[in-house]
Amino acid sequence: MTASAGSSTHDAAGDEPEFANLLDQARDLAENGHLNRAAQVYERVVEGGSRRYLPQAALGLAVVRHDMGEVAAAQSAARTAIHTGHPEFAPRAAYHLALSLEAEGDDGQARAAWDEVLESGNNRYRPAAHYGLARLAEERGDTEAAEGHWEQVLQSGSAEVVPEAAHDYAARLLAQGRADDAAEVIHRGLEPGEHAGLRLLLGAVHVEHAIGAFGAVVGEAQAEADADTAESTRAVAPEVAGGAVELLARLLAVRGDSETAERVWADGLAHRDPATADEVRARLRRGFLAPDPELAEQGEEQPDGEEGWWEPYVEAAAAQNSAPMLTGELFVALNQMYTHLALPLAQGEGDPAELRRALEEAVRTPGQYVWGRALHDDFRERLRLAAGSQAPVLPEGWPDSAD
Repeated sequence: MTASAGSSTHDAAGDEPEFANLLDQARDLAENGHLNRAAQVYERVVEGGSRRYLPQAALGLAVVRHDMGEVAAAQSAARTAIHTGHPEFAPRAAYHLALSLEAEGDDGQARAAWDEVLESGNNRYRPAAHYGLARLAEERGDTEAAEGHWEQVLQSGSAEVVPEAAHDYAARLLAQGRADDAAEVIHRGLEPGEHAGLRLLLGAVHVEHAIGAFGAVVGEAQAEADADTAESTRAVAPEVAGGAVELLARLLAVRGDSETAERVWADGLAHRDPATADEVRARLRRGFLAPDPELAEQGEEQPDGEEGWWEPYVEAAAAQNSAPMLTGELFVALNQMYTHLALPLAQGEGDPAELRRALEEAVRTPGQYVWGRALHDDFRERLRLAAGSQAPVLPEGWPDSAD
């Protein structure tokens, strides 16, 4: 569609009222979700030969086409607006184009679009352009160029751009292990005002500092043990070393480094100083199920005072930060066993063969889990101790191998 070919649309002052009205219509249509109609109206202005309203109309068309998913058409309209050289709408169009090109992975063209923003001379969009160029420099591994652009953003003081850019930059620094540099960036990012994401990253910085401090204690305790330092002259007492191991391992798990956390626990449990190793084990097992004194008095404690068969699995889960997974397995197994046993009971089933089948399925259920074999072996040993010479001879691998 094109503008009317009748009399001139320019009034005496050159205000082009028809095009101004069309722009108002296009904006209203776009705001109310009528994108296709809005695009048609914007195109009328673009094709109508208006020098005054072309930049704004082309930018509007670029935004609408982008929202419609017509990326190529949106980028073409943005370039039209850029070529007008308008001091406001040209840099805005370049900004829009740069983001679109970044999303497509066309970093070279995106960098050129951000440069267009900088060269426009409009300081309002300079922080966003430096932010975009910093991201692109980071992606291509040009750390020096990236740091220059990050600094330009932070110095701008833009309340709109600085917090988000600081959040991005600080997160990258943290990932590189540069906690102190990240903290500085975070504080600069908070200068324009509060930002929840930056506060969260500041907490992560404190976690990194704590990991470093606890790691230093653990390292010192290990060095003293390796040097066979006399207990009376040790700078790190067992309770201090044990506490550092626990806190270090738990913070590493919080950070998402479960493998290193498990290694810290394992090293602590194998510490050359027995007192420290005992302290670590006590902390690892904090909250574990304790033996019931009443059962012990009734002679139902574990044979020879041994721990329950499940203890190594619970301890490993605590060290690996996988206790929820183990708990989930146990509840699934319990649910399966309950279903096998409850169904014939609910149905009033009296067939001995069916009842035996239900019992077999229930008893075999744990076999599919890594801890299942330990449960079966524990039962075999209990049966042997309870029945003595009268104990039935069970097939190897029972009950999983039972016919």
